[in-house]
Amino acid sequence: MPLIILAVGILFLLALILLKVKPLYALLITSVAVGLGEGLGFVSTIASVSNGVWDTLKSIALVLCLGAMLGKMIETSSAARSITNSLVNWFGVKNVHWAVMLTGLIVGIPLFYNAGFVILIPLVFSISYSTKTPLLLIGIPMAASLSVTHGFLPPHPGPTAIAAAFHADLGRTLMYGLILAIPAVVLAGPVFSTFLSKMKVLPAKKPVESVTDEALPPVGISFMVALFPVMIIAICTLLELSSSNQELIRILKIVGNPITALSVSLLLALYIFGVKRNKSFSALYKTLFQSIKDIALIVLIIAAGGGFKQVLIDSGVGPYIKDLASGFHLSPLLLGWSVAALLRISLGSATVAGLTAVGIVLPFLSSPDVHPELMVLAVGSGSLMFSHVNDTGFWMFKEYFNLSLKQTFQSWTMMETIVSLTGLAGVLILDSII
Repeated sequence: MPLIILAVGILFLLALILLKVKPLYALLITSVAVGLGEGLGFVSTIASVSNGVWDTLKSIALVLCLGAMLGKMIETSSAARSITNSLVNWFGVKNVHWAVMLTGLIVGIPLFYNAGFVILIPLVFSISYSTKTPLLLIGIPMAASLSVTHGFLPPHPGPTAIAAAFHADLGRTLMYGLILAIPAVVLAGPVFSTFLSKMKVLPAKKPVESVTDEALPPVGISFMVALFPVMIIAICTLLELSSSNQELIRILKIVGNPITALSVSLLLALYIFGVKRNKSFSALYKTLFQSIKDIALIVLIIAAGGGFKQVLIDSGVGPYIKDLASGFHLSPLLLGWSVAALLRISLGSATVAGLTAVGIVLPFLSSPDVHPELMVLAVGSGSLMFSHVNDTGFWMFKEYFNLSLKQTFQSWTMMETIVSLTGLAGVLILDSII
């Protein structure tokens, strides 16, 4: 019964959006309807939605705002165009989507998905406009790279927490994860995006005014500012993993936090692209204020998606699926992937799906034939399966790229599914080799 109510709720959400109800309102209305249908009661449903919205805002709002401000500085200073010109020169216009894929993979390893997404978005838009390349041909490889690192590779919270629960070796998990990441990101990124090249997509905002090449910031400075938060987090992560000094680790966690890294990077961008160029305080303020206005609705839609997710969790859909899956007799790797995939489809959150699946498959690790590192990757792959309307990432991609629901399913959802299935195939192949 809970799954039937969930299915009806998702269809109701789709119907509202097709009837031109704004996604923000559609998500909130559906969250309340599903909560009541699942038996939460009106007061508990409202509390659940509120908690989900608040928890989502706490975790992403500041990161998104700081990333948007940094991205706006990179965009308006034409640093994004300087980077674009370099990538085009190095890889050629025909291969620029491969360059974006590699950039996303490098950025995604140390950086949380949301922060990496908002940092790279201006670069994606700039490349698309300046090279006249279809937007999704550039955007899908970027999103695929960030998604793969989010689901497969420590130090991201999901894989790291799952590895800890399975007592898996982080080094081996990272090594196996990188082996799987390469085919997954290639298939879901540059290869898949070629099938979307004819899809007509225009971002919600216009590009910044073009400037002469002589007025562009130096390439080295542009790359440095854009990737500065990545470098901070990467260095802190490496030092943290190699250190046993608890006081140093505590300091590194603070400095390497995405909020800290983005804040420092924003100050650097304001100095290099603002103060050094003699821009007035009022001009910089207008630029930063505009960046917040640009993403305000996106943040609210993502938060509403978090409210929907929390209703599903509080109504017991997750435990119901756990009980349902326990009756099947599958190989531990396939079971881990299947349970995580079911939870992902039902709950939306990849991290929640992965951590919830751990409790089901943990007993299977007692077998000497089961490699805990592969179990981490199997669950991580399943947690990325078929992202749709109950996933905040779905709405982030839809709103930033100004897509219709149909286009988002055809692009984002299919990309996530390819990543998940490729990860499962890779885990099974590795299991037969090692």
